[in-house]
Parts: sequence; C-alpha cells; structure tokens
Amino acid sequence: MPDSPVLYVLNGPNLNLLGVREPEVYGRETLADVQARCERAAGDATVVFRQTNHEGELIDQVQEARDKADALVINPAGYGHTSVALLDALKTLTIPIVECHLSNPAARERFRHRSYVSAVAAGVVSGFGPVSYELAVQAALGLAQERSRSADRSI
Repeated sequence: MPDSPVLYVLNGPNLNLLGVREPEVYGRETLADVQARCERAAGDATVVFRQTNHEGELIDQVQEARDKADALVINPAGYGHTSVALLDALKTLTIPIVECHLSNPAARERFRHRSYVSAVAAGVVSGFGPVSYELAVQAALGLAQERSRSADRSI
C-alpha cells in the first residue's frame, strides 16, 4: 500500500438527495456533508468520493477501484437489494469492501433485509446515520493496512 492509501467511497441511487429525501429516515445532512465526514475520518488517505443514479456507472466505478484503490466503502442504496451485476463486479475486487448504510435495513421493509453486497463485504456498518460512513471508512482503511502488513511479512 502506498504512503497515502486510496479509498473509494461509492454511493448509489438517490443519495444525491440526502437532506431532503425522507429526512426522518436519512437525516438532514447532505451528501457533501457526508463526503466531508469521510475525508476527515480518512486522515491522510486519498478519498475518491462518487455518487451515481445509474447502475452501469456504479459498476464502472467498482471496476476502476480494482486498479486504483486500496479499499472500498460502498453504499449501494437500492441496488444492494436488486443488482446481481453489482455483486459480480464487486466479486472481482481483491481489496477490502465495507458496505455502508445510513439507516438500518434490517429494521425497515422486508425487501431491504437482503443485500447482495453483503455476500462479498468484509463487514456492514448501518443504522448510525452519517456516522455509519465514518465507521466504515475507519474499518476499510484498517483492513487495508492489515492487508498491507501481511503482504510485507510474506516478502
């Protein structure tokens, strides 16, 4: 891992509406506020923070992370419950993946209880609002650091 690890934070559909969309569920902070939290939590790491409403674009971003990132935090939003294509793209990664959600999907509608992303994630952080992202960033970078140390020992 380089001196400054690279962390991709990818966000799925409708997260561009944070702060106005169902604030009783998702809170009043905007996606820009969440990005600032991630950047603070990442310290010296480089954060590539993106959001898209398009499944194919999200898959392209995951594929880009294969070669450019040391770890990935992903809030797949609705695609987590529906996209086998996103799962297949995530399965190609060898870097740590941490799934993140603002709300607790297990406490919501039944269709939200299953996430395809969870099958390949090292862990899931959910239900803590924007703090979920901070925790996910810390976890992903910690896993990347452990992975790097293990690789150094095997040389």
